Parts: sequence; structure tokens; C-alpha cells
Amino acid sequence: MEIRQLKAFLAIAEAKTFTAGARRVNVTQAAISMQIRQLEDEVGLQLFTRTPRRVILTEAGEYLLDRARRILREHDTALAEIAELGGLEHGRLRIGTASAEFAMHQLPAILTRIREKFPNGALSVAAGTSQTLVEKIMHGEIDIAFVSLPVENSSITTELLLSDEIVAIAHPSHPLAGERYISAATLAGEKLILGERGGNTRRMIDDFFNAANVRPNIVMELSRQEAINQMVEANMGVGIAGAKAIAREIQDGRLISWMIEGAEINWDLGLARLRGGYYSPIAREFVAHCKEKFADRERELKAKK
Repeated sequence: MEIRQLKAFLAIAEAKTFTAGARRVNVTQAAISMQIRQLEDEVGLQLFTRTPRRVILTEAGEYLLDRARRILREHDTALAEIAELGGLEHGRLRIGTASAEFAMHQLPAILTRIREKFPNGALSVAAGTSQTLVEKIMHGEIDIAFVSLPVENSSITTELLLSDEIVAIAHPSHPLAGERYISAATLAGEKLILGERGGNTRRMIDDFFNAANVRPNIVMELSRQEAINQMVEANMGVGIAGAKAIAREIQDGRLISWMIEGAEINWDLGLARLRGGYYSPIAREFVAHCKEKFADRERELKAKK
């Protein structure tokens, strides 16, 4: 049982076809088919049931799936630990971020400091929803990720970086701009611009409207908070955002905000990584810089109040 065979098996199991699996591991379909045949010959059982449109794991395949993931994680950990023998300036860190705002405004400075200490380190950044990034951590595709909390997965450990209260936001010309609070019913009747489904914050907002027994008038669903803010600034509707995240726009008079009556919704941003996984020096350094950066931001926000 070879590492390349297990990688091929995992790629097909996740992609559901031999063709897509081959693309994942950068080999031809003929090559990946041969690797699976060799693996099946070794275990003595068929791992996939082939159908015209997709492949389905057999009982033996399901049994192998979790073990293959653990073996490949251990393999990657061993390589990372050996690489450290080359010196602290080496290392690999694959980062995921579900926060476009953070990726644009804070992550570059953190990565610059990491590059200074690990000049030969291999750094990469990928974007996605919190759910997608947690799956990537589980599959060994990334090492650490900025995600919305909580993460309901016992194999993932998280550290809170920022907690932000959710508020409604609108253009300063809105008829209710002088109010401090907005009710669930009034908010639901506005032209709402919300984040896309699948994230923790959107789920909590949907739960809030359901509990209030009102049906929100959603006119836009966008993937980035920055895009939501810009749409609201253009007076295209009412949005929802973290109070700290839009503090500058409020201060500049580009937006107004309301507290939402009956809502106790916080947007919590944290770092997620595999519980019990290899915690490399470059990852520890990265986490330390992130905590420092967010602590500085909290102090700046408090100083402006």
C-alpha cells in the first residue's frame, strides 16, 4: 500500500469520479485507474462500485477512507517535522480564510512578518466558507483557517480572535436613520442584503427571523461583507454587519446602524486547526502574530470610543 495509491484513492472518493480524481493528483485517468487496481489487488477487495456517472464507495472503501486520511496526515506531519531539521527559516503553512475583509486589510502585514522570520517558508492562502475550510483541514489540504465560530467538529480545535455584535446597517438618508433600535418585523420588511447561505452568521440571522415568526424580504445574497456594505452605501437596501467591522464607515458618515431588538447575535472569528495535529513552529508564530494583531485592533477601537 503506497502513499500515491492512497492519495489516488482519496482523490476519487472525494471527487466521485476517476476523471476528477486524476485531475486532483495531476495524473492521467489511465494512471490513476492502474493505481486503484493495484490497491484493490493488494487489499483483495473492490473499493469502488463503478456507475456511468460516478463511483460509489464499497463497504471496504468506506472502511479504508478514514484510515487513508489518517495515514496521509501522519505522512504530511512526518515530512513537515523532517523539513524543520533544515532550520527555523523553513516550514510550510497553508492558510484558509472565510473573511475577505481580514484577508485584504490585516493578513498581508501578518504574512510579511512571517516571511521575515521564515524566509524560505512555503506560504499559501485559500478562500472559502467556514464549512468548506473546516473540510479542507480535515482532508489535510490546509493547516489553519480563519473561520466563523463555533465549529461543531470534535476533530477541530479553535481559538477566538474577535467577537463582534451584529447590527443592522443602512444609508444615512433612511427614514429611520435617527432611531437607535429596529424591530425584527420592521427589519424583515426592508430590502435586505445578506451574506450567502452556509455560514454561521447567516444561519443565526435566519434562526432569529424564524424565532420572531417573520419572513425577511431578501433582495440580495452576497459572498463578501465588503460587497454588502458597498451596496448599502449605494442605498440599495439594508444590510447586517459586525459593529466593529463597520466602525469606520459609521464614523465617516457613510452608514448608520441600528441595534436589533431581541437579537443577541455575535459574529465570532477564530483560528481553526486539526486537534492533535502537528503544530509547527511557523504555525505557532502565525497564531501569535494573529493574536497580537487583533489585540491591537481591539485597543484602537476602544480608544476611538
